[in-house]
Amino acid sequence: MAFLSEQQLSEMGFKALGKNVRISDKAAIYNHDQIEIGDHSRIDDFCVVSGKIKIGRNVHIAVFCNLAGGSEGITIEDFAGVAYGSHLFTQSDDYTGRALTNPTVPEKYKRETKKPIVIGRHSIIGTASLIFPGVSLAEGTSIGAMSMVTKSTLEWSIYVGNPAKRVKTRKQDMLALEKAYLAEEVDTN
Repeated sequence: MAFLSEQQLSEMGFKALGKNVRISDKAAIYNHDQIEIGDHSRIDDFCVVSGKIKIGRNVHIAVFCNLAGGSEGITIEDFAGVAYGSHLFTQSDDYTGRALTNPTVPEKYKRETKKPIVIGRHSIIGTASLIFPGVSLAEGTSIGAMSMVTKSTLEWSIYVGNPAKRVKTRKQDMLALEKAYLAEEVDTN
């Protein structure tokens, strides 16, 4: 995978850009001036990232993901991950037939739902999952592969299915590892 150089990234005009950010040269990034990316985060091949987006530190967005922040925004907090082929949407058309749909139609003829998404620290979204407008994944949430998340979650819980349902509690061992990693990073600077 080829990544954009530091110079290329700085010329793109991001709202904020941390150190050691890696973005594939095959990713499509729109609305750079609305996008913030923290230290040591990475966006892989064939991702589409658009609208208002705030990505924390040590966040990984895997191949073929779509982050559609729109006007409401997506926040992905530190140490979170979005696995292959997942989609996060902050807005959605009305599918009931009461309004026209798609981006070619003027706003006054549509009935879109527009709500922000928050992905909490240490949350992970499994391959090919969907996250819908207004969802907040609480800290430590784990979403199983191919899940559809339409409601917010509880901290340190595992969810699977369509629609996603809580199946059990998630371990928090990673918090000690985070502390050790951050301490080591401070020692090397």
